[in-house]
Amino acid sequence: MLQVCLNGVRDRGECRSLPVTAEELAAEARRAVSAGAEDVHLHPKDAGGRDSLAPELVAAAVTAVRAAVPKDVRVGVTTGAWAVPDPQCRARLIRSWSVLPDHASVNWHEEGAEAVAGVLLDLGIGVEAGIYSGTDAARRFLASPLSARVLRVLAEVTDTDPGTAAATAVDLVKELSEELTAPVLLHGEEGGAWPVLRVAAQQGLDSRIGLEDVLVLPDSSTAEDNAALVHAARSLLRTGRGSGVL
Repeated sequence: MLQVCLNGVRDRGECRSLPVTAEELAAEARRAVSAGAEDVHLHPKDAGGRDSLAPELVAAAVTAVRAAVPKDVRVGVTTGAWAVPDPQCRARLIRSWSVLPDHASVNWHEEGAEAVAGVLLDLGIGVEAGIYSGTDAARRFLASPLSARVLRVLAEVTDTDPGTAAATAVDLVKELSEELTAPVLLHGEEGGAWPVLRVAAQQGLDSRIGLEDVLVLPDSSTAEDNAALVHAARSLLRTGRGSGVL
């Protein structure tokens, strides 16, 4: 499965084509799915371009994107602590959502991650457990009673060095795979995005690509939009899967 991550915490100062409004997210999702994305992850944003968990903004973004893609494409959002640092406030906002996404990511190294994941599960929202490399998230997650209830694990490689990110990815997957029962989606960011996607291809894991993770194509040219990144990822996955070459 290839997920598209449409925008992330970025702003238009980093990327002029970054989708921010519900309408822009819907248009980007439509093009990305046409290019081969099978799942959507997005960050609802307020009028200032900041990530938000406000119910009206989540509802607008999720509703617009759902209307723009086929019904079998799942749509998910972030619950990152940078949007709402207090975990109790985060949980209250999630409980107030009037339109529920199919899934939501929870970064397991963040304070209150287990409580936030519990609220999502109570609401019937799938949990993507974000496990960052270089943190104690893997240990904490594997010890959690919720580890068997998540939709998938996002193995998130924060090593942005293209020379070392692939090795970091292999180590992270190995750390998780000894005890994990949930599917793994492996991805990297910035300079590590494409090397890590190659690891995902070789290991037969789900992955993701999009303007949240990287702004350039494998040849280092600037990506026009999410669809261009998805198209390049699809090509890489076809050639890299089963090749044994990283």
